[in-house]
Amino acid sequence: MDLKAPRGTKDILPPESALWKEIETAVDGVAALFGYEEIRTPMFEQASLFKRSVGEETDIVSKEMYLFTDKGGEEMALRPELTASVVRAAIEHNLVTKQASCSRLYYNSAPMFRYERPQMGRQRQFHQFGIELLGASSALADLQVIEFALAVYKKLGFSNFHLKLNTLGNLSSRERWREELVKYLQFNLETLSEDSKRRLETNPLRILDSKNPADQAIVAGAPEITDYLDESDSEHFDELKALLAAAKIPFTIEPHLVRGLDYYNRTVFELTSSDLGSQDALCGGGRYDGLIEKLGGPPTPAVGFAAGVERLVLVLSKLRGGEMAAKKTDIYIVLADKGGREVGIEIASELRNAGFRVLFDLLDRSIKAQMREADKTGTRFVLVLGNDELAAGEITLKRMDTGAQERIPQQNIAARLKNP
Repeated sequence: MDLKAPRGTKDILPPESALWKEIETAVDGVAALFGYEEIRTPMFEQASLFKRSVGEETDIVSKEMYLFTDKGGEEMALRPELTASVVRAAIEHNLVTKQASCSRLYYNSAPMFRYERPQMGRQRQFHQFGIELLGASSALADLQVIEFALAVYKKLGFSNFHLKLNTLGNLSSRERWREELVKYLQFNLETLSEDSKRRLETNPLRILDSKNPADQAIVAGAPEITDYLDESDSEHFDELKALLAAAKIPFTIEPHLVRGLDYYNRTVFELTSSDLGSQDALCGGGRYDGLIEKLGGPPTPAVGFAAGVERLVLVLSKLRGGEMAAKKTDIYIVLADKGGREVGIEIASELRNAGFRVLFDLLDRSIKAQMREADKTGTRFVLVLGNDELAAGEITLKRMDTGAQERIPQQNIAARLKNP
């Protein structure tokens, strides 16, 4: 039997795993600066959670969810996205109340699952990082979410950012727009793709996301939401644009940007970078003020974003010329024979306690073979412990960059190597 990872999943191996750790460290660091705390939710939930939040007519729910019935007869789903799970947890554990307060939550390399065609940077098990800011309705909160995302990518070395921005208004604004959009699309019905004809009956806003060239040509002339906003929606959007300008974050208005989930309202955005080439999307998000109430919580405004890790790993690898070297070893201890094991173990422990990355031979190989491995690991120093060194209470220190070597006492080696 030929055992392999399931289709659409991937083993994360060294040295690529070092990039994952770098991304996770960057997200953790930015979260600390912005005052966000980590949340971790179960990888499976009641299927009804996503049907109510994401929307039964979305592709995620209708085509892509991993569903199963547990032994109690309840329909469950591997989570296809995380906002609904975070909201469920926030309601269940009283992180959102009617009192004026904010919950600042983030998740990091959290696994999610969608049954879709695997391709470069997109797997059936995929991972995301992101934030959920619960309880703040102001445009300032929208700005902070965007600033958080930018801070992560800047920390990872990205530049040349561009922000695509739109507003979906409130429910009544969007309904007025939707009526006009449906009329326009029905007028162009014969030209629409079969998928879009189906969506016209179930969820016409999804047509604006279509990648079909014929659909895109029709969408280009469709009514724009900004013409149907009420006064409060317009004020919120204008305030956000002013804040972005004050923060010197460039943006363009994309009037047909709607995102792929039903719960969004008002602000929606996508962040791109020319560092990525033609597939330039970094992350996306927006405001979902009605979702918490829809899932049984108190009326609570909310805004957040999510970003894919797999694609980011691919891009980081390309930006760095394909080099994903794991951290180099600081010190390799070469043992001439078994008699030096006890001393070698003691020295290795002392050095690790002092913060050095230390390796020594585990296979009883020759000195020559051990030196080859030391060179392969890119170590800075080699410590050779032979019979002569043992008898004298010394050890031979070799600097791999210059080849220079000397005998030093076995005591206080860590202090010596901190100032070589």
